[in-house]
Amino acid sequence: MFLTLDAVLNAEELEDICKKLAVAEFADGKSTAGWHAQLVKHNQQLAPNDPYWSEHQARIKAALNRHPLFQPAVQPDVLHTLLLSRYEAGMSYGSHVDNALMGHNENGQRYRSDISWTLFLSPPDSYVGGELVIEGSEGERQIKLAAGSAVIYPSSYLHRVEPIVSGVRLAAVGWVQSLVRDPAQREILFDLEAARRSLFRQHGKTPEFDLISKTHANLLRRWADC
Repeated sequence: MFLTLDAVLNAEELEDICKKLAVAEFADGKSTAGWHAQLVKHNQQLAPNDPYWSEHQARIKAALNRHPLFQPAVQPDVLHTLLLSRYEAGMSYGSHVDNALMGHNENGQRYRSDISWTLFLSPPDSYVGGELVIEGSEGERQIKLAAGSAVIYPSSYLHRVEPIVSGVRLAAVGWVQSLVRDPAQREILFDLEAARRSLFRQHGKTPEFDLISKTHANLLRRWADC
């Protein structure tokens, strides 16, 4: 499922993050790419020793978690491996698929990349090029969102960032290990959640609402990997 999340960051958060990134130190983005992705990755990433790195990470994760569509769409288990990227003129990230396993916790455990997300930090009219292109059997989707908005999509897709012609593109990217591995199952759960919320808004707690809630809960119980 592909889903756009509007206004993940509010104006104050967005301004503060971008102000700090404007004077931050960035490193070569190849350092976090797999051996094959390094061949096509030409961008920069916030250096891990940046004094605001932990603050940025906590703020962005909190913003995603509070968005009303994020939880029902993603069914997050762990939000992991967040990166802050910078593209300037001539930079791009060619076609690639994200690593299936990423990062690790204090016990050395790795996490699956079930869902990828990109949070756009630069206004779309401040740079030319730089579209996120997601490649699928049904064709290509070009995505360039307002600053503060995000897109989520299955990590199994090939995708790329088109070359920057002018300006600077700032974005946060990250990955989620979901409680529900299968994207089709996540979409069914999301549709049921949307239906029951709509029904509740219109009619309150009805027998029909209870039946949908029962089905949603039982499917989540059946499919959850925890």
